[in-house]
Amino acid sequence: MSKSGSATERQATTGDGSSAPLASVAALETATKDTQTVTAEGRSVQEPLEGVRVRPATTQLDERGSVCEIYSPAWGFTDEPIVWVYQTTIRPGQAKGWVLHLEQDDRLFFSTGDVKVVLYDARPESPTFGKVNVHCFGESNRGLLRIPAGVYHAIQNVGQQDAVFVNLPTQPYNHERPDKYRLPLDTPEIPYEL
Repeated sequence: MSKSGSATERQATTGDGSSAPLASVAALETATKDTQTVTAEGRSVQEPLEGVRVRPATTQLDERGSVCEIYSPAWGFTDEPIVWVYQTTIRPGQAKGWVLHLEQDDRLFFSTGDVKVVLYDARPESPTFGKVNVHCFGESNRGLLRIPAGVYHAIQNVGQQDAVFVNLPTQPYNHERPDKYRLPLDTPEIPYEL
């Protein structure tokens, strides 16, 4: 028989303000309770950074294999034409970033491997200045991501195989004067630790 006030009888306040009995669990009082990340319909609750867009991709399968569309002007995803396209890989456990462009937007399509993409809005005039977004993509969650100029981004391979993505930037690469500005992955300038 337990005493009044023991761990098995104590009450905890849940996220909705109601009470629930605490189980006898070590260190529960120092644990952090998860917060909501998606709605009941599966949509992210994070406030998207100004100008960032995500278009989930649909993969069509049949007995021969699969096909997945990367980009179509008919989608209205962007007004800028396709001017340059390249593919990048990231090895397991590795990260690329932080990188920022001042003149171009990136349009990244993630198709193979599992990645975490972290965005930091560095535009003082933006309503989402100083905010961070995190997006995850993989073979079961392919998608096209638009990253506006002025938003730092880093991409980390969180899977067990090489991750592959395609970039369709809004401007061709300038080999003599690259529009790329970098911070180290462990920079204190961005409030996110990879």
